Amino acid sequence: MTKSAFFSVDDRLLALSERAMEEASAAFARIDRATEYNQQKVLAAFIDHRVSESHFVPTTGYGYGDRGRDTLDGVFAQAMGAEDALVRHSIVSGTHAITIALFGVLRPGDTMLAVTGRPYDTLEKVIGLPDSNGKHADMGSLRDFGVRYGEVALDGDGLPDLPAIRAAAAETQPRLVHIQRSRGYSLRPSLRVGQIGEIVAAVREVSPDSVVFVDNCYGEFVEETEPTAVGADLMAGSLIKNPGGGIAENGGYLCGRADLVELCACRMTTPGLGREVGASLGHNRTLYMGLFHAPHVVGEALKTAVYCASLFSLLGYEVAPRADERRADIIQAVRLRTPEALVAFCQGMQRGAPVDAFVVPEPWDMPGYESPVIMAAGAFTMGASIELSADAPLREPYAAYMQGGLNFHSGKTGVLLAAQSMLEKGLLAL
Repeated sequence: MTKSAFFSVDDRLLALSERAMEEASAAFARIDRATEYNQQKVLAAFIDHRVSESHFVPTTGYGYGDRGRDTLDGVFAQAMGAEDALVRHSIVSGTHAITIALFGVLRPGDTMLAVTGRPYDTLEKVIGLPDSNGKHADMGSLRDFGVRYGEVALDGDGLPDLPAIRAAAAETQPRLVHIQRSRGYSLRPSLRVGQIGEIVAAVREVSPDSVVFVDNCYGEFVEETEPTAVGADLMAGSLIKNPGGGIAENGGYLCGRADLVELCACRMTTPGLGREVGASLGHNRTLYMGLFHAPHVVGEALKTAVYCASLFSLLGYEVAPRADERRADIIQAVRLRTPEALVAFCQGMQRGAPVDAFVVPEPWDMPGYESPVIMAAGAFTMGASIELSADAPLREPYAAYMQGGLNFHSGKTGVLLAAQSMLEKGLLAL
């Protein structure tokens, strides 16, 4: 056992770490190029909108005439390549932002068609899907309001089934097509912007009036363009993921076509008031700062993910994506094969956190999930996925889903400590 400056890590792991770094060098260079492009894109948006200190002044009450809030919408829209945007601290999560989009666009009798398989767990009750006992919870879901739901499964390789998407869209003429960019709790590939463009084209062929909506969580600033560049009409995500840069304390966004964003604004507040109300309460400064830092922080998270993939591949584990693959989001999956190894991985990751490193995560029944979930999340902002974290439901394939890392060097330490934890418990062979 050797002291790795400040942490006890087995010599054999340190040797493998050096190999992992060498193997990751080409991917790191590619990430740096995208980071520089995206950073310049965001900087240009700030300059073009003449951002000044006056935009950080808080408002209270109704928030009429909040210049900082309204200008931030414009900066965000330009940075994301969209006509319009809503960026609000009052959106409580990515699921909330997606829900605003769905209820903003869909009306009774409309059809929502999910074309990347079953959406992420927390959306099941929003849609009104049955639980494991076949029961529907009457909680104001889309189903409760008479919205029909259809689903197109992924193909055998976990990719969008374009012929099936065309057939389903032609048959149902859906008002809204739902695309989930990230893998969620599955080993299917996350979608790159080009692949989303192929889905958009397939839908447009047979149902040109459908609104194509993208759950963009975990994907912002990973590539040089966003889904709006390939025809997506509307996107949504969380500010405690990529676009908040680890600085935003809460919030979410929606962006895309101006008419659709307006519909969502009226759902977010009330019809007739829409985006004109909602005091910033002093949050503007952190939202601007978070957006400005986001491209760099996303780059650091991507490097952490590549390093994790490289190290655990050398340790003999299946990883998705591989270290040399081009990435669509910040999530790194490591298939650990047993529940004990999954728990040990997350407990080791927690040991490398700047906050609550002394806490030992255990699986628990987390609201919105069908299976017990274990979560390593020693973050400055609770639940911030752009900070180093690892979580997973305790079910097959017993894969840890790691994301984030405000800076690569601390993220690298967290990954090493996850491997060290497994080694100490006799769950890792070297």
